[in-house]
Amino acid sequence: MKVQRDKLKQYQKRVQVVLDREDALARELLKKGDKRRALLALRRRKYQEQMIATTDSQLLNLQQLVETIEFSLVQKDVLFGLEQGNQVLTKLNQEMRIEDVERLADDTAEAIAYQNEISELLKTHMSAEDEEAVLMELDELERQESDRLQINMPQVPDHPLPVQHPVEAEVRQEDDGEEEELSLNKQPMLA
Repeated sequence: MKVQRDKLKQYQKRVQVVLDREDALARELLKKGDKRRALLALRRRKYQEQMIATTDSQLLNLQQLVETIEFSLVQKDVLFGLEQGNQVLTKLNQEMRIEDVERLADDTAEAIAYQNEISELLKTHMSAEDEEAVLMELDELERQESDRLQINMPQVPDHPLPVQHPVEAEVRQEDDGEEEELSLNKQPMLA
């Protein structure tokens, strides 16, 4: 179809050349005073213009057909992708049955209910003093854990840091570099 489109465009170019030639011929004949032949050339030109208009509509139809075919190919690819996705989803759903999910949800709900029941039983058998002692013990454990974490942390200085002026800091850095270089030169070399 694209080849046919290209052929139609080439045909249009040839007809345009004929149009230009007929127009020039009509002008030349009119200058010479041959009105009858100039009219005939203009009629041929008009016929060629109609041919170009017909070719334009055919080109438009052809272009629309090409676009429709290309869009149909895209739709076919999308449909194929949807089919593959549906197959994968079906396989996944077969591996994960609803009964298994419901059983898992029931088991989880039962475990939560059992844990809540145990917590309530322990809470009801304890006096308010026992409950308060348990809460204090929890606070003590939290404090010990906090202290243990702080032991591993470095201490923050509690005195203000000395203020250095930028010029002094640069001089000290240069001096430190020279001292390091001298200490490196004093080390014995191994062969």
